[in-house]
Amino acid sequence: MCSGADVAHTTQSPDHPAPPRPKMALAARIALLVVLVAELMDILDQSVVLTALPSIQESTGAGPAALQWLTTGYSLPVAVGLITGGRLGDLYGRRRLVLIGTVVFTTASLLCGLAAGPGVLIGARALQGVGVALMIPQVLATLHVTFEGQNRSRAYGLYGAVLSIANVLGPVLGGLLTEADLFGLSWRPIFLVNVPVGLAVILLGRKFIPESTARKADRPDLTGLALSALAIVLIIFPLTEGHLHHWPLWCFALLAAGLLTLAAFLRHQQRKQDNAPLVPLSLFQGRQFTGGTAAQLMHGLLCGLFFMTWTLYLQRGLGMSAVHAALAFVLLSFGELAGATIAAKSAGRFARRLPQTGALITIAAMAGYGLQAAAGQADLTLLGMTTPVVLIGFGLGMVSGPLADMSLARVPHEDAGVSSGLFNTAMHLGIALGTALTALVYFATTDGSPDAGLNRDAFITVLWWVGGLLALMWALMFCLPKHPNSHND
Repeated sequence: MCSGADVAHTTQSPDHPAPPRPKMALAARIALLVVLVAELMDILDQSVVLTALPSIQESTGAGPAALQWLTTGYSLPVAVGLITGGRLGDLYGRRRLVLIGTVVFTTASLLCGLAAGPGVLIGARALQGVGVALMIPQVLATLHVTFEGQNRSRAYGLYGAVLSIANVLGPVLGGLLTEADLFGLSWRPIFLVNVPVGLAVILLGRKFIPESTARKADRPDLTGLALSALAIVLIIFPLTEGHLHHWPLWCFALLAAGLLTLAAFLRHQQRKQDNAPLVPLSLFQGRQFTGGTAAQLMHGLLCGLFFMTWTLYLQRGLGMSAVHAALAFVLLSFGELAGATIAAKSAGRFARRLPQTGALITIAAMAGYGLQAAAGQADLTLLGMTTPVVLIGFGLGMVSGPLADMSLARVPHEDAGVSSGLFNTAMHLGIALGTALTALVYFATTDGSPDAGLNRDAFITVLWWVGGLLALMWALMFCLPKHPNSHND
């Protein structure tokens, strides 16, 4: 964390003068904490259902497709709405959108905790995603316009640490709270815990988050939003449902329609470039933002594919309880925390070499884990998998913060909201696609069966797919700057 004087010097809204230095230092620290907690809630609820999936399936009667939609139903509205959420923050104020999004998210979390069946639960998860789409673009935008230089790199390092920890803290909390069966509520407290946290973010955010807007913010492109939403749904729906229906013709028809709609969206954006487009294509003229956002998409893909199938492998393939599966995520979180700490302390000194090294470490660890799982089969224990699991976390922890920092470093302040929305969209769209990909890579083998052997074989296949996605992410990071003095304005 930067010193109080440094924070005071660099933290100010682009539209308002900075308060006196001591007061600004304290406010900046609290504001940073609040927006990072908002980010924590988002990533936490992306993964909190993972270790609770068997219990949710048992108590609600959800099938394999419903289990996928519990994750995809959350990621889809986030992926669709993040860009518009970023533009709304630029236009109406980033603090205001953080607060509105948190209200929606907190209300939806309460509905999740009260849901009696899979349909209501999936609908409430989708409403959570709407809240996240309004709230989360403002996190990176606020960091971008508030901090500069090394302070910005450190802030992004903390952002990466929160991202890494939340990815594994969600399954840990899901397992512990489900096994605890508080007040006989089974899995429901994994959502109800968001209510007091959300209220705290609302109260502290109103007081301490500095308001900021873009000087020349444009109205959102609603036609572009509709076309992009339709394209994403038309592509992801058949990928999720196809294996259950043995890939009938309508699945391929929907995929083709999705690709055509995507082409129509891109054509619409080209025509709108001088009239407030949803996606300013000028952002993609530089390889730094383009390559970084593509790498973030790969990051989301591998996370969506790996984390959902890993928890099923641990509980069904190896027979672990939800608590023991949570302990496996703890091991991974220790590795991620170590990797994210190194990234935060480096403050951008190693440029792209740091996240690329993290990707290579993760590839090697995934390969080792795959060989170990194939050799050990049902005898693999939590202690036996410690080394590859910790190394997987360590490598992933070195990626998130530096990737965000270098991808967004040259974006003008007036495009901070939409660029951060695009960057986060890549992550959530990747997670949604990765979760849909489980239908082809995992459920095509298991067909939802609890058979241990089938789940083990399917997971070993998943690891090789994840390794390929990591290799592609590593290659895309060559678009990021090689030297540390070339990635900041």
